[in-house]
Amino acid sequence: MRLRQPTDFLILEALHTYGRNVATNLAKTTGKSRKNVNNRLPVLTDYGLVRKIGPAEQSGLYEITEQGRAAIELRTEYDDADDFEALIERRLANTGPESTAVAARGDPPEEIDEEAGSD
Repeated sequence: MRLRQPTDFLILEALHTYGRNVATNLAKTTGKSRKNVNNRLPVLTDYGLVRKIGPAEQSGLYEITEQGRAAIELRTEYDDADDFEALIERRLANTGPESTAVAARGDPPEEIDEEAGSD
């Protein structure tokens, strides 16, 4: 897995923070050109870090995957990792169902823990 820094991580972070989006909005959010974002989204899709979603078959709407969230968490290890993809897979294998549910909703774990403790 060869990611382009900082562009790919900026795209992943924008999708994680703001949710599903299209290349035009991601370009504005990241400060990268629309062409650059449009070129990177299919690569990130091939890596399984984002997925293209409907409703139309030709829709340019993308969302981050669990692998993409793991990549963001492991960003600081990217340069030193011999196999970043394997590192992501190990992270996901060590993540319990509770963490997956939190990431799927996009809530930071700290907020969920505080809510759970206040019941």
